[in-house]
Amino acid sequence: MDHRSQQLSAPACSFSQLLSSTRRGARLARLLAVTELHAWNAPQGITERAELVVAELAANAALHGRVPGRSFRLTLAFDPSADRLRVEVTDARGDVWPRLLPPTDAGPGELRAEGRGLLLVSALADHWDTVSYPPSGKTVRALLSRDLTP
Repeated sequence: MDHRSQQLSAPACSFSQLLSSTRRGARLARLLAVTELHAWNAPQGITERAELVVAELAANAALHGRVPGRSFRLTLAFDPSADRLRVEVTDARGDVWPRLLPPTDAGPGELRAEGRGLLLVSALADHWDTVSYPPSGKTVRALLSRDLTP
């Protein structure tokens, strides 16, 4: 994971929504993100990658970041002049942070049940990290630009 802090200039387009910490909320997060990005005329490459990143981060928030009675927040900030998108998913579980697990030597047909989604986020985002969200939550952030740099 790249630990450099990357900032966006003041975004021309932003979106923020509280969603229920359920599978339905995670699905809605993905659909809302794609709808907003289309409305903002974001490049197709960013939109396609963002759809997968939002789906994974929202699913993680609903599954691992869930606190009964608490929602998670999806925030998008798009800077069209730089073709850069910041995706943030904030949940209430600050005590459980995402970990990028190394690939296993599983045999054919054996798949690890956890940890693969963050490998996908790592591959699709230019940068991702996690920060505290006081008083007790966390925010997982991912930065996507038009040209994915290795």
